[in-house]
Amino acid sequence: MEDVRRRYVVGAGALEPDGTALRFVTTDASARTYTDAQLDDYQGLRRRDFLWRPPVRLTVRARFSHPNGALRGTAGFGFWNDPFMMTGARPPTLPRAVWFFYASPPSNMKLDRDVPGHGWKAATLDALRPAALALLPCAPAAALLMNLRPLYRTLWPPIQRALAAREALLPIEMTAWHTYTLEWGRDITRFEVDGAAVLESAPGPRGPLGFVMWLDNQYMVATPWGKVRWGLLDAPGRQWMAVEHVSIE
Repeated sequence: MEDVRRRYVVGAGALEPDGTALRFVTTDASARTYTDAQLDDYQGLRRRDFLWRPPVRLTVRARFSHPNGALRGTAGFGFWNDPFMMTGARPPTLPRAVWFFYASPPSNMKLDRDVPGHGWKAATLDALRPAALALLPCAPAAALLMNLRPLYRTLWPPIQRALAAREALLPIEMTAWHTYTLEWGRDITRFEVDGAAVLESAPGPRGPLGFVMWLDNQYMVATPWGKVRWGLLDAPGRQWMAVEHVSIE
């Protein structure tokens, strides 16, 4: 694979070589300023020119400085459509993603009914599927109704399926070295950690998507019952994600 990954470093972020690894670092990140240490392959590209479509296999060997909950902000690696104009003058859109994704409290992205809205996860999402777009006119009324928990348990599962949203918490220690594998298929996606399946038969989002690997200090709340909020976190001291191997096939 030709390496077209580009650096995106802002605020108190840094990319630091460390022997055979590359560390994605934030140091004393402040809630007053966005901080990010990132590699991606879509800067300057139109979304239709993003590089990756299924079938794709991503393998990453990585570890983190802090355990689940203590690491502040979001982090991860995989593929998405950069919907929020973070690295280019593209119009905003709804998200598509297939990735290993971490978010610390107070993040609460409650997409899978059976999985908490934060933590270290394998996850898929495609809010641009025709079935998901068809539900948009009903979204305000549905959000109000889902404040009643019996209605949430009834209404959310078909919406979750329309969004191709599947998640699984990773039952591992983030500070140890692990090999993460994502097999993004045209119809289904499989996630493994150290050769053991952690999420199988998940939906396969449509492409094209861009590769991204990052550590930052943001949080986001987006719940089925209509709570939406975004912000930045203080992350005192030094925290990092070390990556020793990346391959995309």
